[in-house]
Amino acid sequence: MKITCSKSELLKGVNIVSKAVPVRTTMPILECILIDATSDFIKLTANDMELGIETMIEGEIKERGMVAIDARIFSDIVKKLPDSEVQIRTEKTIGTEEELVQTFIRCEQTNFSIPSKRGEEFSFLPFIEKKDSITISEFTLKEIIKQTIFSISQNDNNPILKGELFEISEDGSTLRVVSLDSHRISVRRTALKDSYSPRKVIVPGKTLIEINKIIPGETEADVVISFSNNHILFEFGRTIVLSRLIEGNYFAIDKMLSKDYNLKFEVNKKELTECIDRSTLLIKEGEKKPVILEIADDNLKISVNSQMGHMEENVGIVKEGKDIMIGFNPRFLMDALRVIDEETVTFYMTNSKAPCFIKDEGESYIYLILPVNIIGNN
Repeated sequence: MKITCSKSELLKGVNIVSKAVPVRTTMPILECILIDATSDFIKLTANDMELGIETMIEGEIKERGMVAIDARIFSDIVKKLPDSEVQIRTEKTIGTEEELVQTFIRCEQTNFSIPSKRGEEFSFLPFIEKKDSITISEFTLKEIIKQTIFSISQNDNNPILKGELFEISEDGSTLRVVSLDSHRISVRRTALKDSYSPRKVIVPGKTLIEINKIIPGETEADVVISFSNNHILFEFGRTIVLSRLIEGNYFAIDKMLSKDYNLKFEVNKKELTECIDRSTLLIKEGEKKPVILEIADDNLKISVNSQMGHMEENVGIVKEGKDIMIGFNPRFLMDALRVIDEETVTFYMTNSKAPCFIKDEGESYIYLILPVNIIGNN
């Protein structure tokens, strides 16, 4: 194999696929990036058997072939090469027991020679029979992930809680994405451009986190999302991301999203976010002190009591219903508020022990947050 390409193009490709290289594995071949120049395109691939990423880079193929190179070494080398044209070529030699491959990397006056593996040994991405596909914009997908990913569970033994529900509605016109942990639920809905077959799948949070890092997020560019029985495939630009789905049935979310409330109030999002942020100055890291919301008349009083001191601040609101005093983990409130792109937000509450809802009129977003006990904190 012999190819040439720019350092910037190569680095971009390596950075994209490196996100599918496993940190620890019992299969050394999975620690490699595959360079495949057997066709008319140069493709880079990494695969940890749960998540696979493939991207094409621009360059010239002078001799066709493929090679698997240790991802860490290759990435470190490419990062430190001069900003110029890079030539990569391979030579095969016969060892005592197997065919060996030596890879030569040249850029200006810099030359590397590293042992590599035969490309044929690599664990290629499986062929996926696409049963259904939907199309949404890169921008929409990136926003949906950002607005829900924070509430997947990090430490729970239940794998379903480590993924997000992707659900196409019965009429095929809406995509709903849901994430939850033991304290909160995040829901985002978006209208689809066309009508599709209804479907429910659970996508690993790890996959969505990596997609969010590499997808450009262009408003005019599309992502094609395809489903099979066990996999989900994301195709955008010159990159594909293939992931195994999480098996099992997701939780009955609709039963948790009550529409009953005794209190509804509207508040300026920026004012409230800044106020809660200030309140956390008196809470030490790891200290489980709630922020207390006291809603009375057209005023929201926010207060914190901790070993470091006391803070309280008043924010004007537009209120309907009963007065309530309720406590929350301030981080959970901040996580939701930071991803809502509206000037004002509306809270719905029943009592001091029932979940709080933050949602818009059309329920394009819903955030459910469980309260915490405020006895001894006010």
